Amino acid sequence: MCGICGIFQLDGTPVEKSPLAEMNATLAHRGPDDDGFYVASAIGLGHRRLSIIDLGGGHQPLSNEDQSIWVVFNGEIYNFLDLRNELLSQGHSFRTHSDTEVIAHLYEAYGADLLPKLRGMFAFAVWDSRRRSLLLARDRVGKKPLYYTRQGQCLIFASEIKAILKHPAVYAHVNLPAIYNYLNYQYVPSPQTAFAGIYKLPPASYLQIDRNSQRIERYWQLNFAPKLNLSEADCCTRLRELLEEAVKIRLMSEVPLGAFLSGGIDSSVIVGLMSKLNSQPVKTFSIGFLEQEYNETGYAQIVAKHFHTDHQELTVKPQALEILPKLIWHYNEPFADPSALPTFYVCQMSRRYVTVALCGDGGDEGFAGYERYLMHKWAAIYQKLPDRLRRSVFAALSRKLAHTFPAQAFFGRLHNFFQRLSLPAAELHNQLMSVFTPASRQDLYTQDLLAAGCGDYLPDLFAQTGDWDNLDRVLWVDIHSYLPDDLLVKADVASMANSLEVRSPFLDHKVLEFAAGLPSHYKIKGLTQLKYILRRAFADFLPPPILGRKKMGFSVPLASWFRGELKGYVYEVLFSAQSRCRGYFQPHALEKLLVEHTSGKFDHSFKLWNLLMLELWQRTFIDRRGG
Repeated sequence: MCGICGIFQLDGTPVEKSPLAEMNATLAHRGPDDDGFYVASAIGLGHRRLSIIDLGGGHQPLSNEDQSIWVVFNGEIYNFLDLRNELLSQGHSFRTHSDTEVIAHLYEAYGADLLPKLRGMFAFAVWDSRRRSLLLARDRVGKKPLYYTRQGQCLIFASEIKAILKHPAVYAHVNLPAIYNYLNYQYVPSPQTAFAGIYKLPPASYLQIDRNSQRIERYWQLNFAPKLNLSEADCCTRLRELLEEAVKIRLMSEVPLGAFLSGGIDSSVIVGLMSKLNSQPVKTFSIGFLEQEYNETGYAQIVAKHFHTDHQELTVKPQALEILPKLIWHYNEPFADPSALPTFYVCQMSRRYVTVALCGDGGDEGFAGYERYLMHKWAAIYQKLPDRLRRSVFAALSRKLAHTFPAQAFFGRLHNFFQRLSLPAAELHNQLMSVFTPASRQDLYTQDLLAAGCGDYLPDLFAQTGDWDNLDRVLWVDIHSYLPDDLLVKADVASMANSLEVRSPFLDHKVLEFAAGLPSHYKIKGLTQLKYILRRAFADFLPPPILGRKKMGFSVPLASWFRGELKGYVYEVLFSAQSRCRGYFQPHALEKLLVEHTSGKFDHSFKLWNLLMLELWQRTFIDRRGG
């Protein structure tokens, strides 16, 4: 696992090493073990290394035999030994035992067509000196990041935006439409970033550029249309085989390795399979809270005992938010998923013992683990009822209850529930994923911020889905939005901030393709059972309390923190002169949000966290750079 950066002068102007070195130094946390450069005329490549495989021979940048091809690489290629043998049979020769050198020779043989051959997580750059062209590429689901900007005849790229900002030609200016989207979804959707003119390379895509052309192409797409014709028993058998293989190939490491363990079904499956494949106890790590409704450590302990792991735990307290300046710096963009905080701490704790950790990310998106997926199923059933029944009974009853008991949040939620059941799938999903409703945006946002919005992007993603059932459409949208731009950003940044590599077996593309081919009734059984086939496949493997528990999520007790220890801090930041002068929000509406939350009338904790992260990001990346 590493950090990469580079500068390509399309007009042939020589690249100076000093700005490249400064960019590279900014990525030191991603690769504390080594650094390296390749500078030749119009190209400069930089690399920071976290040594995992071929500890002595994997120095980068790395070339082919005649040094016409140069590579900087971040990630792991799990099938590199098979690819290496294939290339050896074709006459290629190797100087190292690293997966990076395999990429150089694959490019030599196949060009950009090398990408479908790779099984792993990656972001890399390949410089072709003969064609004087640069290839940038990312893995299929976006586990490893890659950002770029074009400043005239200069292309600049890096694993993190802060490295790009070190180049003297780049200035930090706010991208207001991206901020509008961030406030809605708590992350900035690809390919935009919060910085004007800086972009994310989308997952499963490559950018190829020379002095005459620049193009971005997608090389892989997850297809839910062809369905597997397998019995339930055969599906269970195949799923166990695929996941065990995905775990096995991710145990490849020359440094200590462990796993995150929340006590949920996904991480428990991964830990169980690791224990099966290892002769020594697996090192496992969990995070807990003093507030018991957010504390999963009891379930993690059950799994740790069941699989005889070497288990470590850490309790997160509100004082931990003193780490916020560091989090803001590492995340580069405003990022408001509150679970970034415990994720950072579990990575920090894990790094004391291991350099690589496996996790359960991707199980929910692959096998339907979120409760919002049930909402879509209920909506599909509800919308098949006669319209007269829906209007005369359900809708009327919910309105009556909400009107009769206006102070009771339950009845208000019930009324909102029936309203949402009537929505088309795209609009329903957009509402479920949005932090601010359209009405609350009108109250809170200034006209300038409202004018920056150009429509919500999730409905546009829905329009790209096939003629599939609602669950397949929602899963496809989540895999192309929430997964790469929220969950995987959270995991990558938190782990790399602590020089830790995180691997996700559920996100192996063969596992995802198998999951996409499963009929929806294998994912949601009846009206309430999520991840049905995953539970069935491992019913004889996991402890019964784990199989039967509801999903808890990696939640944070923000509501109580904002009414207690952090109340003064939030008020001080959001109502400062700095914050007010930005012109994003109506002061009276902002004050109403805070008063309603601290009084206990409503829970606005996610909204307040969203606003807090934005203001702290602005101070860190924009104010200090005069943008």
